[in-house]
Amino acid sequence: MADVKVTAQSLEKRKKRLKIAKIVVFVLFVILLLTFFVLSIIYKGGRFTVTLDPNFNNKSGIVLYETKEDINYKNKLYAKEIEYMDNISGEWLPDNINHEKDGPHNGENYIAYSFYVGNTSDATINYWYRIKILDVIKNVDEAIRIMVFENDDKTIYAKKNELTKKAEPGTTSFYSKKYALYKQRKHLKAGKSDRFTVVIYLEGDDPECVDAIIGGEIKLKMEIVEEHIDDKD
Repeated sequence: MADVKVTAQSLEKRKKRLKIAKIVVFVLFVILLLTFFVLSIIYKGGRFTVTLDPNFNNKSGIVLYETKEDINYKNKLYAKEIEYMDNISGEWLPDNINHEKDGPHNGENYIAYSFYVGNTSDATINYWYRIKILDVIKNVDEAIRIMVFENDDKTIYAKKNELTKKAEPGTTSFYSKKYALYKQRKHLKAGKSDRFTVVIYLEGDDPECVDAIIGGEIKLKMEIVEEHIDDKD
């Protein structure tokens, strides 16, 4: 009888352990499901957006719009996302990429977006524009290029080379870890507008464009603001 009692106790303990294990697996599954749901929300809406400070808009008359043919002032613009971005050479980009069209005009393996910042006031205005690095996955920022046309003035921004700590050839280094660029536009005259084109691509000639960044992602936001705030960190 003693042997039967021990066996029954062992079976009861085994049932309890199995029950606890099932509960743990269920809890982990729920956590993973919630994590996936949260991440899907975070990355919904594309990799690049443009925003205008509404307070600056109300005070100064600075406006943001996507096309000249159908001017519709907005505080936020969205570039089209592309599903997959392979590395390319900047030399492969179209020569007329700054004047192809207004709004989104992505190509194979690059994001391209054109829009306008206008001055609807009766005074000359200065403003700042900056591109904020919201998130980076798998160090993809090591090989990313952000080409910005302010009207016809082109600048290519890139992270400094990790080994040499110098600017990559033909580029201007990122302003800080937080911002790819931070620049002032001076003397935008009343009734005039600036045309911006932003092109984002992976530079295949960058020595840091390696297999380790495959599957990486970067999320960027361009902001139009009234003044510069020195918050490099």
